[in-house]
Amino acid sequence: DFNNLLTGIMGNSSLLASLLPPAEAALAEEIVKTSERAAHLTHQMLAYAGQGRFQLSPLDLAHEVREVLAVVKSSIGANVALHLDLPAGLPLIEADPGQIQQVIMNLVINAGEALDGKPGSITIRASVQEVDSSFLAQTFGPSPIEPGRYLSLEVHDTGSGMNEETQAKIFDPFFTTKFTGRGLGLAAVSGIIRGHKGALKVYSKPGQGTSFNIIFPAMPVATAAAPSAVPKNMEGSGTVLVIDDEAMVRNVAKAVLESRGYQVLVAENGMAGVELFETAHRYIALVVLDLTMPLMGGEEALTRLRRIRADIPVILSSGYNEAEILRRFTAQPVAGFIQKPYTATRLLTKIQEVLQSGVPS
Repeated sequence: DFNNLLTGIMGNSSLLASLLPPAEAALAEEIVKTSERAAHLTHQMLAYAGQGRFQLSPLDLAHEVREVLAVVKSSIGANVALHLDLPAGLPLIEADPGQIQQVIMNLVINAGEALDGKPGSITIRASVQEVDSSFLAQTFGPSPIEPGRYLSLEVHDTGSGMNEETQAKIFDPFFTTKFTGRGLGLAAVSGIIRGHKGALKVYSKPGQGTSFNIIFPAMPVATAAAPSAVPKNMEGSGTVLVIDDEAMVRNVAKAVLESRGYQVLVAENGMAGVELFETAHRYIALVVLDLTMPLMGGEEALTRLRRIRADIPVILSSGYNEAEILRRFTAQPVAGFIQKPYTATRLLTKIQEVLQSGVPS
């Protein structure tokens, strides 16, 4: 349900960004970025529940720090000085953006809380570090990683610091020194870092503040990220049938596709979609099919669509992970998959890829 709501926000705002003049489009782009951060959080929850996995891509760690600070800076406190040392030209890391943002957010919020409302400072520093076995021996938990070239991120606060007893507990699930905790907290941070073949080291003494130093394997080559606004060359043609029980998702998909020249039919569940397809299947070029719907779900609907027309290209749509979903459809392969929530660009790109490939399934 949350992914469906985010699809409405992301789809409409990314479409709006492509239609507005540059100054106003920048505001719509901020909505896209914020909703994408919310989407990353849902992917994290799915991962913790065993229904997802890391979505690795080349990542600019300094950029992610700035993105997170834009969200949490107001919660740190007006009397806290924030110092950034994020040099240009640092190597990228291969990581899941949502998971890395969660790590940064936890460390920055913890640093702010360590100041306990008093004046102080937080320093965030990134650098390239050549890591040897002696450094790895001092990191938290098992370190099955090898010495080599890593990207280091350090978050330092001038708070009260921690004694050894507290340091021994901070990575326990639900441990907190506050009246109310933050769920998995640093336990989640530790797990995410290990999952990215990184390591974590803590420096702290009472009265001397705390530093968290995390390292990730550095990539040798930088890769630029694609823009999220709708490119101008995404025009298409043909009729697309969108079957989804969420009205917001149907409306967004219809608006996005029609804005680029497609004709769109919509159905609110699998049964209605099959009935509509039976009537108009000769004119439909592609189907975007949700998996979880009342009356008739996506799996049964797909079977019935194929009985009517075996060569119809079908793109599955779900909030769950692609690998998890496609394992359920090994007996009847599909033309593609798009994970909710999605932007207008991702929807248009996926449909264009499938239609241009000429492969029905």
